[in-house]
Amino acid sequence: MISSLTGTVQAVALNTAVIDVNGFGMLVNATPGTLSTLQAGREATVFTSMVVREDSMTLFGFATAEERDVFEVLVSVSGIGPRTGLAILAVHSPEEVRIAANTKDTAAFTKVSGIGPKGASRIVLELNGKLIPTGAPAAPSTGGGNASVWEPQVIEALTGLGWSEKDATSTLKSLSKADPDVVATGNVAEILRAALRSMSSGTRA
Repeated sequence: MISSLTGTVQAVALNTAVIDVNGFGMLVNATPGTLSTLQAGREATVFTSMVVREDSMTLFGFATAEERDVFEVLVSVSGIGPRTGLAILAVHSPEEVRIAANTKDTAAFTKVSGIGPKGASRIVLELNGKLIPTGAPAAPSTGGGNASVWEPQVIEALTGLGWSEKDATSTLKSLSKADPDVVATGNVAEILRAALRSMSSGTRA
């Protein structure tokens, strides 16, 4: 089982990245938050989970071991495939998933594209006792509150997911007013999650 990869990033695409590990190009599926931390030509480490099917072996990569661990619990739930598990972690941080599962917050899961009320109810039922909040503080800032540092990265990630640059810019502008605490962190992954929640719900923060 491959639990992590360290190597040079060869390419970063819409939902995947290729990491060169000793001459082998390893294709890794990942969330926008994880992909936003990878840059072609630079060395990186991603924590991985391998999903084995009869006709395929697919690697899913995460910026932290905690994300990978929560992903593996999520995909153990009936009806949650790896793509849905990845989508949940694109919208919510690992701690937010733990809190939602522990408090039976079905609304948190319906914010994820493709999950309706019935699916969310089943998820919280099956996650009962499997994910407990750790009380961990929010992830540290990776770029400070200066928008010139994080904004281009977030806009690039959103446009890479199919949103127009106009919509991405408008959402970030609204997010700055509606959720200034998140924006003030300058944390690319957290801001991206907040923007995705806003865009997926059909609102502008």
